[in-house]
This record gives sequence, structure tokens and C-alpha cells, in this order.
Amino acid sequence: MKKEKKKIGLLPRLIIAIALGIIVGMIAKKTNLPIIVQIGATFNGIFGNFLNFCIPLIIIGFVAPGIADLGQGAGKTLALTAGIAYLSTLIAGTFAFCVDKAIFPSFLKVGSIVLENAQNAEDTMLSGLFTVEMPPIMGVMSALLIAFILGLGIAVTRNQPLKDFFFGFQGIVEKLVASVLIPLLPIHVYGIFCNMTYAGTVMEIMSVFAKVFVIIIIMHVLIILFQYTIAGVSAKKNPFGMIKNMVPAYMTAIGTQSSAATIPVTVDCTKKNGVSAKIAEFVCPLCATIHLSGSTITLTSCSIAIMMLNGWDVTLSQMFPFILMLGVTMVAAPGVPGGAVMAALGILESMLGFNDAMLTLMIALYIAQDSFGTACNVTGDGAIAVLMDSITKRQEKKTVTQ
Repeated sequence: MKKEKKKIGLLPRLIIAIALGIIVGMIAKKTNLPIIVQIGATFNGIFGNFLNFCIPLIIIGFVAPGIADLGQGAGKTLALTAGIAYLSTLIAGTFAFCVDKAIFPSFLKVGSIVLENAQNAEDTMLSGLFTVEMPPIMGVMSALLIAFILGLGIAVTRNQPLKDFFFGFQGIVEKLVASVLIPLLPIHVYGIFCNMTYAGTVMEIMSVFAKVFVIIIIMHVLIILFQYTIAGVSAKKNPFGMIKNMVPAYMTAIGTQSSAATIPVTVDCTKKNGVSAKIAEFVCPLCATIHLSGSTITLTSCSIAIMMLNGWDVTLSQMFPFILMLGVTMVAAPGVPGGAVMAALGILESMLGFNDAMLTLMIALYIAQDSFGTACNVTGDGAIAVLMDSITKRQEKKTVTQ
């Protein structure tokens, strides 16, 4: 039997693409051969247009089935779990905003890198040799509204044939993301970093985001401590002991980069924290698709950093609606690396005004630390399960005494 060749993971491929882009960009600049950079920019333009075409499909494919699926479950327990998960996501995003606003200006030079008009500005990044227009079938907000209406409609009417259709459509979109967009992403990232190196902005970005990543991981740790402190107070348990029990789930998530793939380990670790099997087996799989506190911290922080680098004003009135929408659009993001950021592309474009170059940089930056964001997500799922278990037990005691 032939041995199967081990595939290189997405993160190593992205690192190779970034390194190669920097090297080729430096060679092109020294030899004064912009054509080398423009070849990559041509691919970037075509891929970027295709990505824009896919964004409405991704939104409908992910959000509509995710909302529809929330209509099935254990009634009040489902609603309460979903509400707590959403609140946790909002707290994580708001916390990230406050920390970013306080710390980023200390090391980030506002307005130092202009990607706002990067596709057309000759003094920043080169444009491609040609482009192929691929207009999306609808706008981002239209896609979001359609997804909400259809998802809620299916949940209320329990229309099984329509639900089956949208889950089939979700499968197609997931295949598109996993088999086309994600594999081509390293080439796209290569082109962007090659172009940024030629324009002389890449070292600034690399040095800035190394510091941003450290801050993000510290925030991940702090939000986990917060979640388990709340759960520990409610359940009268030691939060540090519960976090220790969740370490296998955290490490598994780092390896798989998928909340869905980590569900069996998350459930097992949650049971070790004294959560009943009924609650653990219900809450953990549900939260794997609707609770993304770690991903929210990463997306909020990376988007704020990019906005500040471009010299944009970053205000709570601008970012809070984005965080509110982020908690919804990431529902049922696919269990593939980068699923959350792919689902968030639409609101990054429509609500924050990101262009193709900025969206590409967001994807690269998010995936570079996706493992840690996912690990934060699944660890937080265990805290919600502990909280739900304590609430359920108190309700059961009240029912018995009445």
C-alpha cells in the first residue's frame, strides 16, 4: 500500500507565501522589474473580484441555515444558551475595542500605511495588468436581510424541504470555501505581500501585527478567566480548576483549528467539570457554532489595527454595530480554518468600508492566529455549559420544592 502524503497545513502555506512574497518583492524593487509584481497583482484583482462575487453566497449559505437550525432544540434551554453565547461574544468584542483603543496608539503609527485606495494608487501598490469583472448577484445588506428572513421563516414554519435545501446549499458553499477559496488564498497573500514589499510598507505591517497578536492572545486568556469566574460563582466551583480540566480541549482546538472537530473533546472536558451529560452534550455542540468570543476579539482587533494604520477614526459608535452584527454573521461558520473571517467579509466591506486589499490582509492576519481564536472559543463553550448546568439545577430544585 502506498503511503498517503501529508498535506502541508494552511498556516505553513501562508507563512511560505508571505516569505516568498517579501523576497520576490525585494528582488523586483532592486532590479526595477514591476512586471513581476504586476503578475501577482493581476491574480489578486481576479481573485478579489471572485471573492466579492462569493460573499453574498457565503452569507446566505452560512447564516440562513444557522438561524434555521436554532429553531429546533430544547425550548427555553436553547433560547437561554443562545442568549448567553451571544452576550459573551458581545462582551468579548467590546472588551477588545476598549483594550485596542487604549494600547494600539502607543506602538501603532496612525496613517502610516494607506491601503484605502491600494488598488489604484500608483505611489502605494501596483495594479494588475488586466482584470475580469465579476459583479455579485446582490449587495451585502440584501444578502444579510434575505438570510435573516429565510432563516427565521424556516425556524418558525418548520418547513423541512426548504430547510433541507438550504443545508444542501450550505454544503456547496462550504465546499467552495474549503476547496477553492482557502487553497487559492496563499497565492493571493503572496501577491499582496509582494506588492506591499515593492511599495515599502510590508516591514511596518509585520512589526505592528507581531505586537497586535501578543495583545490578542493576552485578551483571549483574560476573557477565558472572566467566563470561568462568572461560571464558577454561579456553580460555586473553582474557576482555575475548571480551566485546568479544559486544557485538552484548548490544545485539540489549536491542532484542528475547528470548533466542530473539537466537540467530542470539549464535551468530555466539560463533563469533568461536573456538568451533567444532558447539558454538556446539548450546550457544547450548539456553542461550537454560535459562540465565538475568541474569533470576535481577533476580528475586532485586526480590523481596528488596519483602520488605524490607514488613518481612519475608530469610534465605539462605529465599531459596536459591527460587533453586534459580527455575533450573528459568524453563526454556523464552517469548520474549516478561516471560516469565521470568511463569514465576516460582508460586514467588513459594508459596515467598515474595507476594500479588496484590506479584506485580503484581514484574512491573512486572522488565519495566522486562527488556532488560538478557536481554542478560546471552545474553552469558553465549557464555561457556558457550567453556567447552564447550574441554572438548570436551580430551576429543577425550585420545581421540586413548589
